[in-house]
Amino acid sequence: MEINLNKIYKPLISENVRYYLLMGGRASGRSYSASQLILVKLLSSGYFRCAIMRFVLSDIRNSIYQEIQDRIEENDLDSVITTKENTLEFKYKDNKVNGIGFRKSSSEQKSKLKSLASYNCVVIEEADEVTEEDFQQLDDSLRTIKSDIMVVLLLNPPHKNHWIIRKWFNLVDSGIDGFYKAKLRSDRDDSVYIHGTYLENIVNLNHKSIVNFERYKKTNPDHYYNMIRGLVSEGSRGRVYKDWTPINVKEFDALPFDSIYGLDFGYSNDPTALIEIKMHNDNVWIRELIYQTGLTNQLISKRMEELGVGKNAQIYADSAEPKSIEELRQEDWNAIASQKGPDSIRAGIKMLMSKKICYTEDSLNVARETQEYKWALDKQKEPTNKPIDDYNHALDAIRYGVMTNLNQPFIGVI
Repeated sequence: MEINLNKIYKPLISENVRYYLLMGGRASGRSYSASQLILVKLLSSGYFRCAIMRFVLSDIRNSIYQEIQDRIEENDLDSVITTKENTLEFKYKDNKVNGIGFRKSSSEQKSKLKSLASYNCVVIEEADEVTEEDFQQLDDSLRTIKSDIMVVLLLNPPHKNHWIIRKWFNLVDSGIDGFYKAKLRSDRDDSVYIHGTYLENIVNLNHKSIVNFERYKKTNPDHYYNMIRGLVSEGSRGRVYKDWTPINVKEFDALPFDSIYGLDFGYSNDPTALIEIKMHNDNVWIRELIYQTGLTNQLISKRMEELGVGKNAQIYADSAEPKSIEELRQEDWNAIASQKGPDSIRAGIKMLMSKKICYTEDSLNVARETQEYKWALDKQKEPTNKPIDDYNHALDAIRYGVMTNLNQPFIGVI
C-alpha cells in the first residue's frame, strides 16, 4: 500500500526524529494523516508495535481507532488485517496496533505503562489532555532497540503555559493581540513541528463548514484564532512586551559587541536575576545567566566568576540595595548603581519598547516574564498605564542595564 499524505505532513515519512508535533487548527487533517501513517507501517515488512493513545482509554474508540478503521475499509483491507474491537487492536502478521489509555476512566488512577517497552511508535491524540508527568513516564518506557522510536502528538494549541509549549516551543508574536505563533526551539533537533489549519485541507471540506469557520472571526474571535487558525492563546489581557524575538545562543555569542550586565537583587521570595546584555543602535540582545532565590552577595560573586563575567565588566544593579552593591565592589566587581528618578518604571518600559529586543532560547525566565508581565486592569478589566509588580525580576535587571548604560536620567523601581 502506498501512502498519499497531505504535503504538509510529508515529514512524518521523510524525517527521522523521535518526536512529531502535529499542532494547529481544526479540520487540518492531522488524525487522517496519522491513521494513514499507522496503516502503512502496520502493513510493512519492518518491525512495528504501535500504541494509539488518549488520556482516557474509552475516548480512543470514537477517535483515532475509528480513523484507522475507516482507512482499512477505504482500502478494502478488512480481510487482510485482523481487528479486535473489544481490545482496540489491529494486527497484520507480527505487526500490531493497540489502544492504550493513560487512564482507564476519568476517575481512575494512572495506568502502568511499563508494558510499552517493546513499542516503537506511539500516537497520542488530544495530547494536550495528558499531564507532563504521564508523558514523561510513557517516554521513559519506550526503549526498544529493534527500530527507531517515533512519538506523534496530535493537538490543538493549548495555552501558553502548557507543558508542551514550554518543552518544545518559543512563542512569537502573531500580530493578533493575545495570540502567538509557536516556533520549534532550535535546540530541539530531535523533533519536527507541523502546523496545519483547514486551509491546507480545504479540498476535503464542505463549503458550508468553511463559511462557519470564518464566521467565528466575528462572532467568537478567541475561538477563531485559537481553534481554527491554530494560534497559542495568551489567556489574559494587557501584556506589556509583545515583540521580543528568541535567538539561539550561538547567534548571541557571535555578536561583535561588548557585554554589560543588569542585576536585580533577591533572596527568599524573589530571585536574584543577572542578565547579560549586548547593544548596538536600537538593537538589544539579552541572555539570562542567573535566576535563583537564596543567593547571598558572596554566592552571587562566586556564580559570576563561574559564569566567566569579567571583573571590569559594567554591572548595573538596583540602587535600592547600596549595601549589596558595596559588598560586590569589595569583591572587585565593577558594580554600578542604576539611575533612578520619578516615574522610572513607565519611562523604562517606554524606552525598551523603542528597541528591537532578542533573547536567547535558554533564557526561560525572561521568556516567561515577558509573557506574564502585564498592565494592571481597571474595574472594567481594561489595561491601565501602570504595570503589575510581579514577573519583573529579569525585566528589571534588563531595564537597569540598558537605561543606565544609555545614561538616561532615571531608572529603577517605584
